[in-house]
Amino acid sequence: MECPLKKRFPSQLRKDDAFFMAHAYNEAIDAYEEDEIPIGAVIVHEKQIIASAHNRVAILKDPTAHAEILAITQAAQKIGDWRLNETKLYVTKEPCPMCSGAAIMSRIGEVIYGFSDPKMGCLGGAISLLEIPEINHRPAIKTDILKDECHHIIRLFFEIKRKN
Repeated sequence: MECPLKKRFPSQLRKDDAFFMAHAYNEAIDAYEEDEIPIGAVIVHEKQIIASAHNRVAILKDPTAHAEILAITQAAQKIGDWRLNETKLYVTKEPCPMCSGAAIMSRIGEVIYGFSDPKMGCLGGAISLLEIPEINHRPAIKTDILKDECHHIIRLFFEIKRKN
C-alpha cells in the first residue's frame, strides 16, 4: 500500500535530533508501504547511523520483529558488542515493554522518540521501566522530536485499516 504521506524529509547539514528522527520517519514510511504498523528506528554512534529498521512483524511472522529490536541487533553486529552505551536510539513512537526492555538491556545511552504511547509505552507513557529501582542502566530519554509527523502516519494507517 503506498503511503499518502510521501513527505520524506530532505537531508540537513546539521546532524541533530530532527535529522536522525527524519531517517526513522522514512523507515516508518517504508513500513507503511509494506502494510506494517509504521514505526521506524535508527541507531546512531558518533553522529553516524549504524543501524536502521522498521516494523516487520507481519512479513517475518515474528512478534519480536519491531523496528527497535531489529535496529538493536544490527547495531550490536556493527559495533561487535552487545553493549551499546555510546549510542542513541531514535524511534518514531515510544517503545513498547519489549523494546523498552531491549533498550535497557543493550545499554543504549539515549532513547529519543517522536511521540508518547499512553497505552503501551514503557519509558513514561503508560508506565516507565526506568522507575524500577533495581535496574542497573537508565538511558537518557528525549521526546516529541517530529512529534506531529510521527503521530500522524500511525493515526492515518489505522484510520485506513478501520475503513477497510
